[in-house]
Amino acid sequence: MRRLRFYVDYISSNAYLAWLALPRLAATYDVEVEPVPVLFAGLLDAHGQLGPAEMPAKGLWMWKNNLRKAAQLGAPLNRPAYHPFNPLLALRASSLPMSDEHRRAFAEGLLKAVWVRGLHVSEPEVVAAIAGEAGLDGAAIVAEATTPEAKARLRAQTDAAIAAGVFGVPSMECDGELFWGYDDFPQLELLLAGKDPLDPAEVRRWSGPTRASSVRRQFR
Repeated sequence: MRRLRFYVDYISSNAYLAWLALPRLAATYDVEVEPVPVLFAGLLDAHGQLGPAEMPAKGLWMWKNNLRKAAQLGAPLNRPAYHPFNPLLALRASSLPMSDEHRRAFAEGLLKAVWVRGLHVSEPEVVAAIAGEAGLDGAAIVAEATTPEAKARLRAQTDAAIAAGVFGVPSMECDGELFWGYDDFPQLELLLAGKDPLDPAEVRRWSGPTRASSVRRQFR
């Protein structure tokens, strides 16, 4: 079975929406989805970017855009209790060794906790309860998530994602190709259907260095 890696941080509303759209693709094209928790802030720092919450104009656009998407999906989307928030505990907990089924259920529970239920997943008791709902030992999961090994695992996953070219969440990786965001699902589906229009020769032609005639103008 083909495997699709879904890079996720629970701080992302687009990750929640993309997750809701994945089951149809997975069933249609016989793909197994693997959630890969990564620290969005780490991706931003590595690539010198700002998050939407740090850019008020982009943040306002994004909320409206997400509400439109949720309405089209017929899915609930509620304001989170806090945003931005510290996602480290939730990310470390859902990165611990567990079965694929448990990881998918846990990741979905955490996304819905933030974007539907208004729960604060920075709180250990909230993460423990969601782990329990996914069929895991919540207290044990939270305790293990605070260990140096759990912290190192999340760092390694984030570093590996950066090395693979991931710069934002959600990102989907399948067959060596990377897709970014809920809006990239049409291109992802073409790949899964064996109809990717990307021409390898054109990729090689565009991959070489270019000559710059100027740098970005500073006007403030």
